[in-house]
Formats: sequence, structure tokens, C-alpha cells
Amino acid sequence: MATANRINLSPDRYVWAIQRAGLTVDGYMDSHPKVTLACWMDGTKAPTIKQLEDFAKSVHVPFGFLFLDSVPVERIPFPVFRGKAGQHVQFDLNVYDTVCAVQQRQDWLEDYLIDNEIDTCAFVDSVALHTPINDVVARLRRFLQLEPNWSLSFPTPTAAVKYLTERLEDNGVFVAFNGVVGNNTRRPLEVSECRGFALVNPVAPYIFVNSKDASTAQLFTLIHETAHLMLGVSAGHALADDTLSTDQHERFCDKVAAEFLVPMQELRCEWNGDIRQTAKRFRVSELVVARRAHDIGLLSDEAYHNFWLSYSHRPFRQKKTGAGGGNYYRTSMKKVGRLFAIHVRNAVGNRQLSYTEAYRLTGLYGRTYEKFMNNYV
Repeated sequence: MATANRINLSPDRYVWAIQRAGLTVDGYMDSHPKVTLACWMDGTKAPTIKQLEDFAKSVHVPFGFLFLDSVPVERIPFPVFRGKAGQHVQFDLNVYDTVCAVQQRQDWLEDYLIDNEIDTCAFVDSVALHTPINDVVARLRRFLQLEPNWSLSFPTPTAAVKYLTERLEDNGVFVAFNGVVGNNTRRPLEVSECRGFALVNPVAPYIFVNSKDASTAQLFTLIHETAHLMLGVSAGHALADDTLSTDQHERFCDKVAAEFLVPMQELRCEWNGDIRQTAKRFRVSELVVARRAHDIGLLSDEAYHNFWLSYSHRPFRQKKTGAGGGNYYRTSMKKVGRLFAIHVRNAVGNRQLSYTEAYRLTGLYGRTYEKFMNNYV
């Protein structure tokens, strides 16, 4: 210690904390001009405890991490394919913190469901890479009680996403949507870093979907990650170009999602050569339809190539508003997840979970929590 209530840290510890947040030292100093970071790093002036607490908060690092003998090794506990994340060039703190939050929910759920002998999902780790795609899709349709043309009756992709989410939850899959870390709108989840992920657990399987993504993409993510649950392999994926993944699990899950959402026989019946119109019918993206049409011989190599040249130059579109249509509590329902919220409410009512823990797990506090549980769950 330099003086009472002032603490000297190694310059490397500041650099680590800043880079962990995805920033540079110069960038941090430019965006935080009131912080005398240069003086702290060269040792001419030591920060107070309060200043260090504020610094830790600004870079989203637990305060105690600044004083560890060595910095912790942190990594996302499963591969994230495609997009920036698939290049493994940088640790994304927003994605990491989101995964950790979902894991905390999953850990609590596993104990709660086992202790109370509550029925859980039946299809986790139920298929293998050698299982024929059509068999996997047929099995999933039986579990979810959905016909091959189920999506054609919905007016919008958003409506199809909502219904599919309900069917998954009814079968014991926990689903959460969010476009930021928790409730912090200053920490967005970029689609290039995360479209969604699956956390396999035989008791409490979880799917997370980035709500900033287009609804058609969310629909594909839901089934793609469900296929990961069926394989028993946790993974995530991010926004990518047309390059198909070389990972065998990713390719398997892509094929399952494509056949589930755009069945070959249904596509042959609906196909009129118009990619955009057909995509609207199936509530998926034009790229998914174009790939399916090309794979089954409805679209020539040249036609697919010309489509891709046009499609790849379009600006990426993401949702501008929250998934709940502006209603805070409806948005919170998607962030928390209906099935998870039901179990939390019941656990609190049975005195198996404290309000403090319920607040932490849901991200809702006090009267907001009460209103949410009483009026929306």
C-alpha cells in the first residue's frame, strides 16, 4: 500500500482487466478521461479503494480478481462456430458472462428437479452422428407433436418462434432469449459473436437465443441447438457467411434444422422458383430456402451462385426492438424463460429458494419480481 486506503497494482493487471473487456488501454483512457489510469500504471499516484471499485465496474471484472496472485483462465466451456467467435481471435466477455448466467440457472435447476423428482426432457443425447437425418427429424417431430408443414399456418416468423419455444418448453427444454448481458443495455450481444448456444444437461437442457437476431434466424437457431441437445454436445454458433462449417456436429445440426424447417417433400410441393416467396411461406431466411432448393436439385448451380452474389451484398438486418414488443414484463418473460420462471416461483412458494436467490437467478427484484410472477407467469 502506498498510503492508507490507496493501493498500488501492477500495470499488467490493469492491462489484463481492460483487454478482458475487449478494449485497448488507449481506448479505455479516451472513453474514461476522468480516470487517472496513466498515473496508476506508472506508479506516480495510487488509486483509492473506491477508485479501484469503479474501475473494476467499468470493465466488468469482479473486484477481487484485481488482487489475485495470478489472473484466472476464463474460457467459454464449449466451441462457438462461425462468425468472429469461430475465428477464436478474441475472448468475448459479453458472451462469456451470458453463458455463466445460464450455467448458474442450470446448476440450480438440476438440483431442484432431481430433489423434487420432476420429469425432465426425454430426448437429450438420444441420437448419434450416424443416425439418419430423416430419422432424427421424425423423432423430434414426434416429441414436439408437430406436422412437417407446421410452420406454414403461422402469419409471421415471430409467431412461429413463439409456438416452437412453447413446444420445446413443454418437453422439458429451458429456453431464454436476450440481446444484452442481463438487463444491461450498454452490453449488447453481437450476432457476429453469438446467435445462440446449447448447454447440454440430462436433467435441465438449455437453449439460448440472441433476440437481436432476425426472427427467421431465431427459428433456425432453435432447431439447430435442439439438434445439439439430441446429440448430447454443447456448442454455440454466430453470424457467418455462406461458408459451411467443417465441424461434423455443426453440419449434422444444420441438416437437421434444414429438413425440420423446410422438409424436402413440402418444399417440392411449394416450390415455384421464387426464393423470397417460398422463404416467407416456411418462415425462414431466403438463404435457407436457396440452400435447400439447391441441395435437392430445384435450383441450379448457376442460379444459386447468382442468388448468393446478390444476397451476400445485402446489409445485415437485426431486430431494433426487444422481443417483447416494448412491454418490459413480456420482454422479461423471454429473458427468464417461462418454464424456468414457473420452477423459480414454485420453489420460492415451497420455501426451497430464498427471494434473494430468486432475484439473482431471474435478474428481477422487489416489486418488479412480484408483479412479474403474479401477473405474467
